[in-house]
Parts: sequence; C-alpha cells; structure tokens
Amino acid sequence: MLDRFGREIEYIRVSVTDRCNLRCTYCMPEEGVPPVPHAEILTFDEIERFCRIAAGLGISRIKLTGGEPLVRRGLPVLIGKLKRIPGVKQVTLTTNGILLKEQINELVYNGLDSVNISIDTLDAGRYEKVTRGGCVEKALEGLDAAAKFPDLRIKVNCVPLKDADEEEYVQLALLAQSGKADVRFIEMMPIGMGKAFSGKSKDEICSILRKHFGEPEEYKEPLGNGPAVYVQFPGFRKRVGFISAVSHQFCSGCNRIRLTSEGYLKPCLQYGSGTDLKKLLRGGADDDMIRREIERTIFSK
Repeated sequence: MLDRFGREIEYIRVSVTDRCNLRCTYCMPEEGVPPVPHAEILTFDEIERFCRIAAGLGISRIKLTGGEPLVRRGLPVLIGKLKRIPGVKQVTLTTNGILLKEQINELVYNGLDSVNISIDTLDAGRYEKVTRGGCVEKALEGLDAAAKFPDLRIKVNCVPLKDADEEEYVQLALLAQSGKADVRFIEMMPIGMGKAFSGKSKDEICSILRKHFGEPEEYKEPLGNGPAVYVQFPGFRKRVGFISAVSHQFCSGCNRIRLTSEGYLKPCLQYGSGTDLKKLLRGGADDDMIRREIERTIFSK
C-alpha cells in the first residue's frame, strides 16, 4: 500500500511485549518501567489476525520486537503462524541474545528468516555497566548458536556511545571480518532515555574503522528491510552497516509502520499516539473495519 507521499509501506515492526530482561542505560531507568498488565497486551491470536489483514494490504515483512521478545513464552509458535499467512515473505526477530541459545532451534524450525542481536560492546565489564547487569557471554553464546544455521541471516546491532573506547568498535567489526555476522552501528536517537546520552555518528565510526581496516567499498546489494547503508572493508566476509536517523535522515524512503504491544498502530516510532486497534480487535469489529483503519493510518504517515 502507498502512503500519501507515494512511499510503499510493506514492512511492520510488531512489539510482542513491553518487558525486558536488561536495563540498558539509554533505554530505561534502573528500576525499569511499570509493566503493562498481561490482559492489556495483544494475544498471539490478535497479532496473527492483524498481520493477516495487513498482509492483504501489502505488508509482506514482519519484524518481532519488544521489550525483549524472547521473554514472552511461545514466541516460536507465533513465528510459525505468521509465516503461514499468505503474502508474508519474511518474519524476523530483534533480540538482545541473552535467551537466544535456548530457543534458536525452535525459532528456526518455525521459520525464522533473520535475527538481529543487540550487542553494544564485547567488553564484559562495560557490557555489564551499560546493560545494568547483563552478561555479554550469554549474548555471544546466542550469536554462536544462531551461526550454526547457515540459512539464517544474522546481524549484530550496536549503539555506539560517545564515551566508549575506539577498540570496542574495532572488536565488533571483527565479527564481520570473520563472517559471523553483518555488524551495524545505529545512531543514538534523541527520544526517551536516549535524550540524556550522546553517541558517535556514521562518519566518526567510519573514520575509526578506516584506520584499522583500510578504505571500504560501498555495498549496494539489499541486505534487509530497513534503512541501513552498508560498506565492505578489504578482506571482510560480511558487511558493516550504518543506520543514521539523525545525521543522515532517511524519512523520505521509510517503508515501515509499527504495532505496539498494547495494540496501537503507529506510522512512526516518534509518534506519541496511534490508532487503537486493540479496541477494534476486542470490540467485535470485522476484518473490513480493521482494514480501513490500517489503510487510514498508513495513508496519514
């Protein structure tokens, strides 16, 4: 489906939970945030119904997010249901990787196409500090477990913070050099807790990596559904990517919408409000009524 600016909207990020097993400093306060009651979170059947209706409008790629999606029981079953929807080409997952090792077999069995693992640093002490108690070894075990599936696309996501040592980003880039995963550096977004932090830009990270690995070449082949720009350094088996929402804005080419765990459909992450689809899903609305609300929301993007 096209929005009012002619952008083709084919990709949706679906949050399956507001809960997380980490407390990253730029994401939430140390004490966490008040959890949404389970009864207010969309059920898997409601998510499946929404995605089936959305697929009829051209949504073909679904990313499951959170919070941390793997803390919600039965997630592989949901992946299997979504993969069976006519028109859905791809179901992917974003996770911090802590619980991935235990669930990766079932996730892949149910049809998971790709996984993004958030690891901001490979330094154990700094990882524990940034995540407020997380263990980087658990995340790396999840990465290693995922890497055993040759058809599963793996990306490591890093939010580069201003006070980090250059060597941290060199070490992360080595994951791409070895071929274990594409590595992406995601610019800090000045929203929520992120307003209190400053990060490094694409240009700064590129400058650091050039000093160690030489001049990269632009990689033009598509590697995903989002706005990442990729380069390939000499001798690297995988790519290094950049998502730069602030310094290199990409709103003009945005192809996505978002569904929150409470059932609000948002044209953009920055939107404070959205269309309350949970009210329709639980209020007896038929598929045509829900379809019209999705169309209206997309067109207003």
